[in-house]
Amino acid sequence: MRSVVFIGNESVGKSQLVNSLACKAAVSEKVKGTTIAVQSCVANEFRFIDTPGILFKSDSVTTKLAVDEIPNKDCVVLVVSATEIDKDLSNLLSLVRGKEGAIVITHWDRMKDLVDPNKIEKLEEELKVPVIKVDARDISSDEHDKLLDSFSNPKVFKKRKVKTKIGVTLEPKKGIFDIPVLGQVISIVLLFLPAWIAVQFAIFGADYLYDTVYNFLTPLLDTVNAFPAPLNYLLGMDYGIISMFPFLVLYALPTIFLFAVMLSLYKTSGLIDRITVSIHPLIIPFGLTGRDVVRVIMGYGCNVPAVINTRTCSARTRGNCVSAICFGAACSYQLPATLAVFAAAKMSYLVIPYLLILVTGTLVFLRITTATQRDRSKDELAIPHRDFLQIPRLRPMFAEFKIMVREFLTVAFPIFLVICLVAGMLDWLRVLDGMIWLLGPVMAAFNLPPEAATSVVLGSIRKDGIAIGLMNSSGDGLKVPIDNPAQVLTVVYLAGVLLPCLVTLYTTFREMGWKFALKLAVKQSTAAVITSLIIAWVGYLIFYVIG
Repeated sequence: MRSVVFIGNESVGKSQLVNSLACKAAVSEKVKGTTIAVQSCVANEFRFIDTPGILFKSDSVTTKLAVDEIPNKDCVVLVVSATEIDKDLSNLLSLVRGKEGAIVITHWDRMKDLVDPNKIEKLEEELKVPVIKVDARDISSDEHDKLLDSFSNPKVFKKRKVKTKIGVTLEPKKGIFDIPVLGQVISIVLLFLPAWIAVQFAIFGADYLYDTVYNFLTPLLDTVNAFPAPLNYLLGMDYGIISMFPFLVLYALPTIFLFAVMLSLYKTSGLIDRITVSIHPLIIPFGLTGRDVVRVIMGYGCNVPAVINTRTCSARTRGNCVSAICFGAACSYQLPATLAVFAAAKMSYLVIPYLLILVTGTLVFLRITTATQRDRSKDELAIPHRDFLQIPRLRPMFAEFKIMVREFLTVAFPIFLVICLVAGMLDWLRVLDGMIWLLGPVMAAFNLPPEAATSVVLGSIRKDGIAIGLMNSSGDGLKVPIDNPAQVLTVVYLAGVLLPCLVTLYTTFREMGWKFALKLAVKQSTAAVITSLIIAWVGYLIFYVIG
């Protein structure tokens, strides 16, 4: 089976091209011997391999490692944008020299009336490799056949540079996102909007359905709780699979589905590129790019797909992006649980300072812990231009939606079930009681009663444990003797940030390696403890003076 590898700048249309050719979404994997992660799928007797787009010019080194892993008998497709053919060829031709392949010019629908066809023919003659012009979103049958033929009969890239110049470029018109300050404010609001709407929708639905679902499951819970140990702990009691089923169905799944729909709309319309280019100057001092922020915001739906999607980040900033997700992205378990605790304490107003502390703490954490990566991330952007806005189409939207939902259902959900079983077993063995007993005295340092340790321990296992450890079973008050707003804010922050939940930590280990995951856990715990101490005592003084 012939492998066909697609390389090019980010946002050039590689993923859409693969999707159109294969009529299905690619799945993630890694290329042996490199630091780059790719997506692949099989169709038409070809194995299509979609590499992460080049964001920084230094990323071309990583991309070349991936290309060098491909045998000469296979095909390397250089994907360039019709709006910047000369620039893309100048930057990327050296990556494929000596390989067999072809050139695909995407976004041709925007430029077909502006570019002289004779110049494209002259370019093909000079390079002596096939050059195919397409609209990646709408490939005709003739173009489809021509592409497959060029993949079956690739030619050798012999030149690093070409003399033929197309001489035509096209930039999208400036709009509201290009207005200083205003454009960045609007971009930030739009980035957080999917998370806010998704969480609000889940909470709204849960308010109406929680009692119904809970009452429906009560007879089953009574039955499984009567099973012999440890089966009753694995299925019911406080942490078993059936006990946590209402939270999963009413909070997590609706948040994931709605978030996936909105984010796919952003991506396929080109809106996400406008937003991320706008906020890029604000975020680069923290070791991230504007495009990395999208993955962090994805974490508000679920950390697992967000961490997996960092495979498409720049090689320079991927580690920083994973750190930001684990530290600052309050997922669909953590945020609803936090809001539920604030509501039970009759302090719903704390959600604003909580989110401000969470965002500020994450930025400070990145600034302090990623100095080396931060310097590297100032590397020159390969694609500083704005992308074009377009009317989203259902097919690519559905493809993006399927990828996010599939990653949740195939990765996060099975691990969720395993964690339920582990937590139930630890509860049966009284390990949780022992951990809480050990941490009880430590809580005094945070101006908290010993009972608050329950929430901290459970929140480090699963983020919905924040609510389980603090709220009464009726949900109308707290079972921990705290009444000061600073104490409520401290325990919720400490329980939510002390460690990534086990599902996220396992995913980070699988994606980045055990050394990275261990270092991240240590750094995050240290930062969370220091920040929580500040919240506890500074907050106590503030609320003491106020009231």
